[in-house]
Amino acid sequence: MDSKRFQLPIAGLLIAIGLYLLGWTLSHALTEIKDRDRVVTVKGLAEKEVPADKVIWPLAFKEIGNDMISMYDELNRKNQIIVTFLKNNGITDNEISLSAPQIIDMKAERYSNTQSPYRYNITSVITVTSGQIDRVRKLMDKQADLLKLGVAITGGEYQYSPQFFFTKLNEIKPGMIEEATKNARSSAEKFAKDSDSELGKIKRANQGQFIIEDRDVNTPYIKSVRVVTTVDYYLED
Repeated sequence: MDSKRFQLPIAGLLIAIGLYLLGWTLSHALTEIKDRDRVVTVKGLAEKEVPADKVIWPLAFKEIGNDMISMYDELNRKNQIIVTFLKNNGITDNEISLSAPQIIDMKAERYSNTQSPYRYNITSVITVTSGQIDRVRKLMDKQADLLKLGVAITGGEYQYSPQFFFTKLNEIKPGMIEEATKNARSSAEKFAKDSDSELGKIKRANQGQFIIEDRDVNTPYIKSVRVVTTVDYYLED
């Protein structure tokens, strides 16, 4: 009987200790959950200017007339003038491509109201695709030389405008991501300091999309590369 009376207080004590530990664990868990809800979201920007490393330059000219055979002969003659001009200025065969002529029969155009005395309008396009950016740019400035040889290059049409590209993004991507991430962390550290907190671990990070565009309309051969990373950090007391 005495042993049973002795066991009851011990059992009660153990239950009390168990309830205390359970309460402490729940309280600690709730505190951790609450702390986990304290998150700051920051963005980090990295920008870099790079020279284009590829150019596509269409050289187009038009012929109008009524005799298809003589027009084709003239087209071939002028094509040869352009190709010779390009090769004499350092452009290789592999960088030159000739497209099939585009023919418009103006009398066959259903909605054409033109009163032109010529029936055919033929456009020929020779395209230079090259990594010799500086050389090609100098040639663009020398187009007047072709005019002296009787070839008038078509200008002002969007589809025949030169295009410059930057193709070496993978070479600069790691460094730009690192810079953007550092900038994001600096913003997060300042926020944490201003809020009397400590910056914790990263909860989530989004690299963001790289954007490559012309620096401005006058220098399309210089590209601006931009990336914005978004990072969520935990805040701690």
